[in-house]
Amino acid sequence: MNKEFQLREEICRTGASLYQRGYTVGSAGNISARLPDGEGWLITPTDACLGYLDPASIAKVDAGGNWVSGDKPSKTLALHRMVYDNNPEMHGVVHTHSTYLVNLTIKGVWSQDDVLPPITPYYVMKVGHIPLISYRRPGDPLVAEQVKQLANKVRGVLLERLGPVVWESSVSKAAYALEELEETAKLWHLAGGNVAPLDEAALRELREVFNARW
Repeated sequence: MNKEFQLREEICRTGASLYQRGYTVGSAGNISARLPDGEGWLITPTDACLGYLDPASIAKVDAGGNWVSGDKPSKTLALHRMVYDNNPEMHGVVHTHSTYLVNLTIKGVWSQDDVLPPITPYYVMKVGHIPLISYRRPGDPLVAEQVKQLANKVRGVLLERLGPVVWESSVSKAAYALEELEETAKLWHLAGGNVAPLDEAALRELREVFNARW
């Protein structure tokens, strides 16, 4: 089984899991994976339902961002490319329109640089700082330019009224981090925003023991 086939299967498996558990609905969201040896990357087609992806239909794009095969790439192609071009350690990007995170951008985030406070240790360890990117239409190239500046500094961003974009060393790990992010937003919502963040001593311990980036 070659690496490209494995990545196509991982994208489909991850998309189905996220869809079945309500992290995305309809044809919202997209997933991409970096191909080995500088061949480019794979990305879900535009307006595709993540719950019913066909491995053979996933778009293949070369290192220059040119569509090579499969169905037409997602309109967020430029955003994904900025992550890969500016952070060589990242091999998977996941974007969803997750309910609690989109709701957070409507009601108001904790701060522009940290959409949620550090209220659980796993949020600090697995996600870290997530900045808000102010509203732009889906696929707006200005969003990609903002991500370019952040790709090697954080694990993801939250797009106002559109949802999270998270990157990691694999598609699966990006999805896990996104799930932790959405769960933290849910906890924040259920608590009415009335939760004290972890104090500096707790954060320092997480940095020292687990190399948390906070």
